[in-house]
Amino acid sequence: MKALLAHLRGDKYLWLIVIGLSLYSILAVYSSTGTLAYKYQSGNTEYYLIKHLLLLVFGLGLMYLASLANYKIYSRLAQLAMYISVPLLAYTLLWGSRVNEAARWITLPGIELTFQTSDLAKLALIMYTARMLSRRQHLVQNFREGFVPVVLPILVTCLLIAPANLSSACVLFFTCLLLLFIGRMGMKYIAGMVGSAVVILSLLAVFIYFVPEENLPGRMGTWKSRVESFAGGEATESFQVEQAKIAIAQGGLFGVGPGNSSQRNFLPHPYSDFIFAIILEEYGLVFGAGVILLLYLAFFYRCMRIVIKTPNPFGALLAIGLGLSLTIQAFVNMGVAVSLFPVTGLTLPLISMGGTSMWFTSIAIGIILSVSRDLGMDARSEFEQLETEEEEGEGASPVPA
Repeated sequence: MKALLAHLRGDKYLWLIVIGLSLYSILAVYSSTGTLAYKYQSGNTEYYLIKHLLLLVFGLGLMYLASLANYKIYSRLAQLAMYISVPLLAYTLLWGSRVNEAARWITLPGIELTFQTSDLAKLALIMYTARMLSRRQHLVQNFREGFVPVVLPILVTCLLIAPANLSSACVLFFTCLLLLFIGRMGMKYIAGMVGSAVVILSLLAVFIYFVPEENLPGRMGTWKSRVESFAGGEATESFQVEQAKIAIAQGGLFGVGPGNSSQRNFLPHPYSDFIFAIILEEYGLVFGAGVILLLYLAFFYRCMRIVIKTPNPFGALLAIGLGLSLTIQAFVNMGVAVSLFPVTGLTLPLISMGGTSMWFTSIAIGIILSVSRDLGMDARSEFEQLETEEEEGEGASPVPA
């Protein structure tokens, strides 16, 4: 482990957390996709595991490369990413690949790789918001020059994501609100945003409630059925929620053991949206939920340590924004699995199987590591310091009695 840390850059504890989550990811994905691979890949039960391993290794490579760069370069890249992501979101909404009435993906020509544009947009928006807040600290109480230029990209991006992925849009909007609060934006402006959001969602809820489900446009029918299932109790709960509860009940405190899940054969998307339920079934509340919760809390704690140490406003806002985004997404996903929230399409960061989601999560963590590296919270430097202390200790002359 010391040899590995010696070649990594950035906060060594963040790297250890990433390694821990990655190990859970490999075990959970292999278990949850075994039956699926046997059925659809001619008995090759390792097919999805190998695919996931390749995606995970590539993601870790992206994380390492992102950690090597000076984090200040991401201020410029944020502008470019926003200029690219907003048109891509509009294109996806109009002409993207549709699955279950949701246009979330575009297919890259030539390589036939599906690309979820909202993943790029989330990363771009948080970086851009951090950039704008850091550059306009002297204008945060000014509506026209401070508030509008920061909030307009947030509104545009969230509105473009919402029709196909309302849960992602809500999480992103909430994360940006927290970032505005941390960035000392005027409280009256933030309160106005919250009030406006509540009014718009209330009007949308009234419209969805009174219009028959078959007449609702787009994914509004899906939203309605999910909320009614969540609010209606056990009598109306969805098949997904029911199977997730069975998995959790079977897991108990210590689980049924790795690879012994039975609900992976019944639970829809056991390798992505509901992978936490499979982990609870196989590893239980202690070694499943307990360890993963601690890992995500430790991840957010390390992000807070970085924020406290950095003197640069952009670095602090960048680290806390990305840290909040990943932590909130993780807790929403886990909350869905245990029926604390309605069903969403959010994945569990660094654990769920996925392509672009895994890669952009890795880039986001790499950026946080880049901020920590610039502060001297460097895995390599701390390792070298530890080695030096050990050598000095061994070579020191004994103290006379």
